[in-house]
Amino acid sequence: MKKNKNLSELMSYAGRYKYLTCLSLVLSVISAFFALLPFVFIFLIIREVIETAPNYSEAVNIVQNGWMAVLSALISIVVYIGALMCSHLSAFRIAGNLRKTLMAHITKLPLGFIGEMGSGKIRRIVNESSAATETYLAHQLPDMAGAIATPLGMIVMLFLFDWRFGLICLVPVVLGFAAMFQMAGPKMEDDMKNYQNALADMNNEAVEYVRGVPVVKTFGQTVHTFKRFKGSIDSYYKFCIAYCKKCRMPMLFYTVCINSAFAFLITLALILTGGGAVTRSILLSLIFYVIFTPVIATSMSKVLFMSENGMVVNDALTRIHSILDMQPLSEPQNAEHPMNPSVEFKNVSFRYSGAQTDAIHNISFQVQPGETVAFVGPSGGGKTTAAELISRSFDVNSGEIKVDGVNVKNIRKSELMETVSYVFQDSRLLKTSVFENVRLAKPNASRQEVENALHRAQCDDILAKLPDGMDTVIGTKGVYLSGGEQQRIAIARVILKDSPIIILDEATAFADPENESLVQRAFEDLSKDKTVIMIAHRLSTVRNADRIYVLKDGRVAEYGTHEALAEKKGLYAKMWKDYQTSVRWKVGGAG
Repeated sequence: MKKNKNLSELMSYAGRYKYLTCLSLVLSVISAFFALLPFVFIFLIIREVIETAPNYSEAVNIVQNGWMAVLSALISIVVYIGALMCSHLSAFRIAGNLRKTLMAHITKLPLGFIGEMGSGKIRRIVNESSAATETYLAHQLPDMAGAIATPLGMIVMLFLFDWRFGLICLVPVVLGFAAMFQMAGPKMEDDMKNYQNALADMNNEAVEYVRGVPVVKTFGQTVHTFKRFKGSIDSYYKFCIAYCKKCRMPMLFYTVCINSAFAFLITLALILTGGGAVTRSILLSLIFYVIFTPVIATSMSKVLFMSENGMVVNDALTRIHSILDMQPLSEPQNAEHPMNPSVEFKNVSFRYSGAQTDAIHNISFQVQPGETVAFVGPSGGGKTTAAELISRSFDVNSGEIKVDGVNVKNIRKSELMETVSYVFQDSRLLKTSVFENVRLAKPNASRQEVENALHRAQCDDILAKLPDGMDTVIGTKGVYLSGGEQQRIAIARVILKDSPIIILDEATAFADPENESLVQRAFEDLSKDKTVIMIAHRLSTVRNADRIYVLKDGRVAEYGTHEALAEKKGLYAKMWKDYQTSVRWKVGGAG
């Protein structure tokens, strides 16, 4: 039932190509039956040789039967190739449509979805899970039809020539099925799921580890620093070893059984002869069944892998649904349109899925149009989360976030994205020209507009050293930019977008002193007449903010201007003192 449901779902992505899948199954069955015909002609040849011995000149049909065996084999091959051509055309279309559907759905999900699930896991689902369905449909499904048809034809042939030898051939088949059930039974589906989970976790942690390599090199850490990555490798290793050990004895018994048919045949032949002379009929049956029984082993192996492949595709569809079943952000029925870039948090609380405590708890504050406010505080205090909630990276669990008095849930997502712009601490550029990287923010922008945005973002020195100016493709022919240079290109993108609300998330964290100066000048230009929310650990960058909110454990611990907070004996005053000490230490150390 589950396999039929899976196949039906996959066919819904095939369109008119689903008829090619059906045709591939029919052709595979025809190919399987033609593949058995050579054994019939081989039987006729053997029978004629034995019956005419020693007068072999009377065997007049050997050549004809030999050519018929060759012709049957060739027809089987040609028909099977036709089946694979049909199945591949359909499978490629289904896998392509699955990827398109997944990516289209991902674009509708909250921005925080990728960070929460993990980019490595998402990439694996989009690429590998859809590829698993392609392999299943292109190869395994036609083989499955042939694997089902072959035993049916074999059973007929087993009893057609000599029912006694046919019956004894079924003994190793039954024993093999019993061993197979120990490996491919209901427990295997759970094992397959656990295997895919372990593989997905290791893949996801590997991606995160690679991204953190610069930090590892900078601070001289080892792989053991990334305990989650090493833990995922250990978990995968332990599962694979345990699973192999569990399947060792059943696989050994299965292999012995399906390859031992000849032993049963010889035993039966000895019993039938009763220790006397071997009759021609027994010799004929023995020779034919010894030649024919290897087909049993091949067919049994296909059935074994058929059950495993069905579990693989079921697991792949389950993972695909882990994305497709996620609900996108709701769109308002009667959208409202904010005019002024004010921001208000009203009793806002938010908790990440699976977390035990709120990341943000009952926060309230207001940012007036044109104001610059800063979020500071210990790591994990909720600074970035609070900023992300403004653009609906997630929807709040309780309370309201308003822009110009309008709940962000009542603003269309496209309009909200035009209203709010981000500059992250680690901005990423695409492998395309500088011009196209900047124009992502405004696809219909002219070259003059892009040039102006780059100039305002202090990028003139970058363009001057690039071989083709802003038409230079980043990442090719040795053209790479430093972190601070990439940050300025990203700022040019935000300048071109010209959103009224700007969020700066540790935007100078990885910039060197020279680039930091240029980035700060770009920020000054970017922030003119804008509502700005800054997230910073370097307290020197927030001294001139209109208001500073100190977040700790998801709550606003205190707020006010830099001067007012520095005079208090609160958390900010301690942070400011520690910051000044660290600056003096760096200066003294440099001397």
